[in-house]
Amino acid sequence: MSIAWHEWGSPQATPVVLLHGGHGSHAHWVRNVDALAKHDRVLVPDLPGYGASSTPPEPTMASLVATMRMALDERIGAQTSVRLVGFSFGGLVAAKMAAQRPNVTHLALLGAAGHGTTRRPKGKLLNWKDAQEANDDVALRSVMRHNLLLHMLAHDAAINDEALDIHTNACLQTRFHSKKISHAGGLIDALAMARQANPDMALSAAWGEHDVTCTPASVLELLESHGALSQSQIVQGAGHWVQYEAADLMNSFLLKALR
Repeated sequence: MSIAWHEWGSPQATPVVLLHGGHGSHAHWVRNVDALAKHDRVLVPDLPGYGASSTPPEPTMASLVATMRMALDERIGAQTSVRLVGFSFGGLVAAKMAAQRPNVTHLALLGAAGHGTTRRPKGKLLNWKDAQEANDDVALRSVMRHNLLLHMLAHDAAINDEALDIHTNACLQTRFHSKKISHAGGLIDALAMARQANPDMALSAAWGEHDVTCTPASVLELLESHGALSQSQIVQGAGHWVQYEAADLMNSFLLKALR
């Protein structure tokens, strides 16, 4: 197994690990690493089966989490304290890692998957593989823009060349299928186990107001009913990819949540 890591900031600081979403890559955090790296050691992998990382041995969540935990322990040491931040599918991965690993001091979830509540899609996503196979870049770009607006971002003005490049490249390199796993739930149980493994762990959570994967207020209420959140926020005007569409707000949120 080979995991692609990207690192910024001070090697002496307690590590902050940012885990991207499904059909994503480390670039999901492109608007956040500079702000965090002013204070912290920031580690951003491509998850197994995404980007430049190898595919996990088995096409299962257990295999992906075990691979990611092993890679993290090799990178920073198995007993080193760590702060985990997960976006979307990466939020579920982060929670499951925290359930298995001691010395997780902070866990922050942004638009986390696995909550098991009702989704609220804006419409039907389009299949981009026909355009890819036809080498039709114009059609591929059009489909990616459509899908970004329906699923990832709340406003058309947020979709620029950078966002299209990130989303397109990540989709083309995705080899691990997370959709069924994300829809199946498991986040609440993983958080309960994470709190058992790390009794003093601070838990924070945020969703964009227009996140199509849930009704944010309902999910935050669900999380609170299973244990207090140290910090929570619903970001007005933002969609699912909240740390991109509302980067300044989320950078401030994370800098506070990780302390």
